[in-house]
Amino acid sequence: MLHKTEKQKMLSGELYNSRDPELLEQYHEAKALLLKYNSLDSRNLIERDAILEELLAKRGEGVWIEAPFFCDYGENIEIGDNTFVNSNCIFLDDNLIKIGKNGLIAPMVQIYTATHPIKASDRIYQNGDHARYHTSSKPVIIGDNVWIGGNVVIFPGIKIGNNVTIGAGSIVTKDLPDNVLAFGNPCQVVQNL
Repeated sequence: MLHKTEKQKMLSGELYNSRDPELLEQYHEAKALLLKYNSLDSRNLIERDAILEELLAKRGEGVWIEAPFFCDYGENIEIGDNTFVNSNCIFLDDNLIKIGKNGLIAPMVQIYTATHPIKASDRIYQNGDHARYHTSSKPVIIGDNVWIGGNVVIFPGIKIGNNVTIGAGSIVTKDLPDNVLAFGNPCQVVQNL
């Protein structure tokens, strides 16, 4: 039986060590790219595009990401053609975050893939002199033509269909089907579109 790396465990949804040296190095590399990206003049499109090309796993034509933008690794993010990501968005990409084409992501949207056991005794463990915590991750998949309002939080493992509109301030805890308007805390379908 092959021994899995912490990164392989992370991407397969198993418990993993988020302080693993390989993961920390990838995290630091992403943070260095984000520091450059978030400090660039918005007119410097060539350098902005070059940084996004290096940071993200896949980036379609016409993708625009407003600074500041924040993520953990970048390499687990795929964004389709003509998608706009507004300022102060946080994509915790400990697993795949896949966003389709023609998306509108409003300011301060938070997409989480990392999760922890709910019970403290399952979440926290002793590692030598330090307390550590168990972490796992689940992918987030967002379809085409989706508009996500400001301050929306999307939980790990969520799938959002095509042609969906999510109202500002919503907390998305369950999958959303195609062609719906949904909002609230927790987010619920309120209308078919």
